[in-house]
Amino acid sequence: MFLEINDIHKSFGEGENRVEVLSGIDLSLDKGQFVVLLGPSGSGKSTLLNIIGGIDSADSGKILIDGIEVGGMKEKQLTRYRREHLGYIFQQYNLIPNLTVRENVEVGAYLGKEPLDVDELLETLGLSAHAHKLPNQLSGGQQQRTSIGRAIVKNPDLLLCDEPTGALDYKTSKEILELIERVNRLYGNTIIMVTHNEAIGKMADTVVRLRDGNVRERVDNPFRVPVKDIEW
Repeated sequence: MFLEINDIHKSFGEGENRVEVLSGIDLSLDKGQFVVLLGPSGSGKSTLLNIIGGIDSADSGKILIDGIEVGGMKEKQLTRYRREHLGYIFQQYNLIPNLTVRENVEVGAYLGKEPLDVDELLETLGLSAHAHKLPNQLSGGQQQRTSIGRAIVKNPDLLLCDEPTGALDYKTSKEILELIERVNRLYGNTIIMVTHNEAIGKMADTVVRLRDGNVRERVDNPFRVPVKDIEW
């Protein structure tokens, strides 16, 4: 088992204002699996993603990635582990404005022990013709492609995606989802994607529905629907 999540609890606030966001989450995933976390706002899906990625910490419970307990690491160990093994794709692109597309992607390559070939990756991302442009010269979709490139060039074991198409139009959203689909098939990264869009769950191996901080349902799809065949 590649990812094991055992009885994760998380609350925010103090006293009467204390709110439990995660109420004992249990989940296990295999290496290379594509998982979609579905749920309305406030269901705890982004909080869970941040805890898996070591951005936030749980109040109790354990998360093991490839047998290593994330919560048991000291800050320096956790920073190194995130750098070498985890990739993040967020709704906000967070590109370095004074670096070109290629240079932004190379920043990610420097962090990995066995990075992917930058030129091949730019070709896969459809960015070869834009390699020497700055972020402000790109469309939103091209900026998101660049942020995906930066995340995956270090060849992370686990790729975490938090509403990666939330700021994009329908056509561009489908292009980005097709790209993430291709990345999973080409490189075999385990991918966890947070979304509120039910239709996107069809492209995954597994759909986990969260509500009020609990796993309400887990569905293992018998087959994945290609993104090009999904509409919403």
